[in-house]
Order: sequence, then structure tokens, then C-alpha cells
Amino acid sequence: MHSPNADTSPLVSIVTPVYNAQQYLAECIESVLAQTYAHFEYIVVNNCSTDGSYDIAKSYAARDKRIRLYDNPRFLSQVENFNSALEHISPESKYCKLVFADDWIFPECIARMVPLAEAHPSVGIVSSYYLSDSAVLNVGLPYSSCFFPGRDVCRMTLLTGKFFFGSANCLLFRSDIVRDRKPFYSETAHHEDTEACYEILSTHDVGFVHQILSYTRKDNESVTSSRARFNPFPLSVYITIKKYGPVYLTPEEYRQRLGTLEKRYFMFLAENLLCRREPEFWSYHKAGLQTINTRLGGRKLFKYLILTLLQFVLNPRLTLYRLRSWHRLKPSNQSNTHTSLNHTPLATA
Repeated sequence: MHSPNADTSPLVSIVTPVYNAQQYLAECIESVLAQTYAHFEYIVVNNCSTDGSYDIAKSYAARDKRIRLYDNPRFLSQVENFNSALEHISPESKYCKLVFADDWIFPECIARMVPLAEAHPSVGIVSSYYLSDSAVLNVGLPYSSCFFPGRDVCRMTLLTGKFFFGSANCLLFRSDIVRDRKPFYSETAHHEDTEACYEILSTHDVGFVHQILSYTRKDNESVTSSRARFNPFPLSVYITIKKYGPVYLTPEEYRQRLGTLEKRYFMFLAENLLCRREPEFWSYHKAGLQTINTRLGGRKLFKYLILTLLQFVLNPRLTLYRLRSWHRLKPSNQSNTHTSLNHTPLATA
């Protein structure tokens, strides 16, 4: 593919927030500089890294004038750093793309996304397939089209559980949307990147490139990875249906879907109560529920605990499978093993 003419093609702001990513940062930067799309600026924001990340970025910035390097005067939380980095995009940029410091993008990523957005002015987000280690994700939208009404994509996600936004690393946004949202990512949301997509797509549409255009690493030490031991997925699904189900679904669809997901989530919590999860697990889920003004009391959890016990009694094979799963939990995840329903941090009225 020939590079677009840098004088006439839209300016794309590519943004990489960095914190202690020296192991992967050069690979990330190289992937951006290898883009076949010519007209971009590259903004790298160092968040007070204590390793060699800043020096790596500085060496690239000295060799390529498209790179603008910033160094935060103070350490910011992850989401604060994302928002701060996005504020550096040029007022002339038409599109914006985050590329995380421990991930990378394929050479034709920007060149495939921008023409699709240009062809459909109502598109606010362009997505694609992406690799997460060796797994191909964001699969499920009909291959016959590359344009989808935003509300339809949100409905499909809420009703089926299929996910088409993926990591923010695989998305391209219109810069006007980034500039208009202050802050772009909510700093109090449970999953700020997913929630931003639901909010943007209430008034914008989706472009989708049916190609693998980015790579997201799973084995790094990011906040997402650190949350994995708390099993965040059931909580995220429950929060999403509570916040956005009323926006995108009919009342009957919402009632049925909420009932299914609520039961699934609280049965999950009951199982974790039985396997005596550590206090940090419960603190994480309590904090997530607080983002939707939900307080988890012992009575509600007790109801699902009884249902879980009945399920185990009636299904011995399931009981054996669960016992084996609990046994595989690391010892560090089984502190405070004397915890009972009356002593769990969730056991409040």
C-alpha cells in the first residue's frame, strides 16, 4: 500500500502513555514509526518512570521530529495519565489513537482505519480484530459490512455478551470527540475505556476493519493484569448492564438480561465466599458495585449462597470440579481462612 500524501491526508495523533515499560517500549515506538500512513504526530508521555523508559523515548524523539516527548511533573494514576496524555494532541488532528507502551500496532493499522472513518462521517470509533497473545478477539460483526450503527453494536454487546470494542489499543477515535469529553475517560468508572465507548456510541457509529491491526500483551504488570486475580469479568458485565441496559435495550429486554446477569454474578460471589477468598477480593468487588450505587449486604449474598449449596448437592460432578478449582487457588489468595458469612467484609445489612 502506498503512503497517503502527508500534505492532504488527515493528521492523526498517536499517543503513548508510559510508566516503567522499558522492556517493551522500543518495540511499541518502532511499530508506530513503521506505519505506512505518513501524516501523524506521535506523543509520548512519561509518567515519572523509575526505569529506563524516559531515556528510551528521548533517544527516539531525538531522531524523529514527529515524536513529541513530555515528562509529567508528578506521578499520576493510570487513568489520570491517559487523560493527561490525550490533552497533548494537536488542535489540527482529526483522529486520535492510543498505543500503549507494552503493546504495538501492525504497519497498516492507521492506513486501514482512517479511510474508513473518512468514508463515514458519523463514525466516532473505528475498531478491528486484534491479537491478545495468540487469541484473535473482537470477532463477531458481519463480515459483509464495515459500517454499523453505534446503538446496534451496543445492543448486540449487551444482549449477546460479544465484545467489539476490545482494548483501547485497537481503537481509533475522532479527535473532536476526544477534545469534547473532559475528561475523556471517567476517573471514577470501573472500566473507563468500555464505558467511554458506550457513551460515545449513543450519538456516533462504528467503523470496523476486518483485519488484525494491533497486538495487546496479557503478561505485563499493568493494572488490568493485577486485577485478574479478582475475577473482574462478572462484575464488569453486571455494572455494564446496570448502567447502559436502560439506554440501549427495551424495558423487557433489560429486565430479562439484568435478571440473568445478576443471578450469574451473585452466584459467582457465593462460590467465592465458599472458597474463602481474601479480603482484597471483597474490597475490589465492593468498590466496583459502589460505582453503580449498589451496596452488597449479607442477606442478598446469603440467598445466593443457599442456591449455590443446593446446586452442589444436586450436581456432585459440579461440586468436584469446583473443589478442584478452589484447590488451585494460590495460597496468597486464601488468606484469612477463618472467614465465614458472618465475618466476610460483605456481611452488612
